[in-house]
Amino acid sequence: MQHRIVVLGAGDTGAVTAGRLAKRLRREDVTITLVNPESDFVERVRLHQLAAGQDLRPRPFDEMFAGTGVELKLAEVTGVDVDRRTVTVTAAAPGAPTVFGRQEELAYDTLVYALGSGWNDGGVPGAATHAHEVSSRPGALRLRDRLAALDAGRPVVVVGGGLTGLEAATEIAEARPDLDVALVVRGGLGDWLSEKGRTHLRKVTDGLGITVHEHTTVAAVAADAVRTADGAAIPADVTVWTTGFAVHPIAEATTLELGEDGRIVVDGTMRSVSHPDVYAVGDAALANGPGDKPLRMSCASGVPMAWQAADAIAARLTGAKVPAIGIRYAQQCISLGRKEGLIQFVTADDRAVDKALTGRLAATYKELICKGAAWGVANPTLGMPARRRRVVREQARVQVPAEAQGRAEAQGRAAEAAA
Repeated sequence: MQHRIVVLGAGDTGAVTAGRLAKRLRREDVTITLVNPESDFVERVRLHQLAAGQDLRPRPFDEMFAGTGVELKLAEVTGVDVDRRTVTVTAAAPGAPTVFGRQEELAYDTLVYALGSGWNDGGVPGAATHAHEVSSRPGALRLRDRLAALDAGRPVVVVGGGLTGLEAATEIAEARPDLDVALVVRGGLGDWLSEKGRTHLRKVTDGLGITVHEHTTVAAVAADAVRTADGAAIPADVTVWTTGFAVHPIAEATTLELGEDGRIVVDGTMRSVSHPDVYAVGDAALANGPGDKPLRMSCASGVPMAWQAADAIAARLTGAKVPAIGIRYAQQCISLGRKEGLIQFVTADDRAVDKALTGRLAATYKELICKGAAWGVANPTLGMPARRRRVVREQARVQVPAEAQGRAEAQGRAAEAAA
């Protein structure tokens, strides 16, 4: 009987995990099902470009996974039962890949949870109703249409001074110099960057005519303005909300052990600490990096997490030694439009150092990073030949670690006592 691996989500981390598993395991021994509502790979790191009016290259999964044995299931995940080892999905209708309505249940032996994250309105009044987001392709396309409909001189406000906010504000300002673009940041502009990085960022935003509101907290969003905590109103025909990410809510309805932010708590191999047949990668996983600091939600964290999870699953199924991939940071890559960029080099635990690349060189560097990320999805073993190993039958069913078994037994006794 084949070992059933189900991967939920085909973003960077889910797609890389599925592809890497296919390179590591014999097709006769496993089935790998990748569940995703879209048939194309979405380059999330380029969604600000899509929103600003640029067209992105289509990357169909049937081409990326041709000949690998990975089966793409076009469906939306509606539930996960980690105790019964099943996933409930709403599948696309035959011949209609964008029409979902057929309920199905998928059984698994190993689950990889890679549903990622979406935008987080932070509970700010009016944000969910009036603001746009660029964390998904539908959101970026809606913003694209809205920006295209704006007349010259109309105000656009980007809320959030992190990497997403900086990239969105500069991309929009460069693509539409006729608009009045403003950026609202809670602290100082680029206050986590080195002095060189901050200086260059200021130079670029000034050059693009972006008005920066520093040390400003947004208290509410209206249809025509952003209202700040001190009572001021910043005019906005369009508000773009980029203050952070929220994890997909499906995990909250399971018995998986979660962190305070809803991420699945995993060990160093990306394996759930409560359910050893479940792995979590990317924004969905709460894993520690250098200095025991939680890895931040980012592609820089997610892809190495995917490598680690895939290699750990393959090793455990084939009876090999489980490898340990050291996940550390080296840089933060920020595009500032198509002509400018900023590469901030960082310590292993993601703190800025003095060294940084700026200008066109940095823009070219960032473009290569983006192209490399997309290439890496289609080439999950980094172009190196991979040996497909045979699944060891006695290893195919996951064994529950003693700690997790003890925790489950304690929970069972508590439930009996409560009854």
